[in-house]
Amino acid sequence: MLEFNFSPFPIIETERLLLRRITNDDVNEIFELRSNPDTMKYIPRPLVKNTEDALEHIAMIEDKIVTNVGINWGITFKDSSKLLGIIGYYRMQPENYRAEIGYMLLPDFHGKGIIPEAVNRLIRYGFDDLKLHSIEAVIDPANLASEKVLQKCGFIKEAHLKESEFYEGRFLDKVIYSLLDK
Repeated sequence: MLEFNFSPFPIIETERLLLRRITNDDVNEIFELRSNPDTMKYIPRPLVKNTEDALEHIAMIEDKIVTNVGINWGITFKDSSKLLGIIGYYRMQPENYRAEIGYMLLPDFHGKGIIPEAVNRLIRYGFDDLKLHSIEAVIDPANLASEKVLQKCGFIKEAHLKESEFYEGRFLDKVIYSLLDK
């Protein structure tokens, strides 16, 4: 079985991006991401209501890193410390050599190739460094932008789960994409 260890925290670079640890200094951007109904449209989680909620979210991210059960990076351009979004591995299953990848990006940065660049680099990190066998992504079937990113990065649609999650009084579908280590 795999064992994950995120200490020291892995800072990752791509051509344009730096994937770094999220800190309390990112509270305004985390608030902006997690309080925006458009950004959260396809993520069945409550909106953060204030900076205290955003700080709690940052603390939850940090706790997962410290306990080696998940890892999130802040996405920035190399020449700026301003957080553009978040990307990371969730629902890590060391016994199955599998983890779920997820990401969010501030609306001002949509359509600039940032997420595919970050996803492709994290795929390499997942297979080469974490020794995963498979990476999954779970999306809302209406999230066509995310679906396009996953397909562009080589993910294959594995399943469409009908009404598999109950959130805010209604049943939601989920689509699962995955990628196997070649």
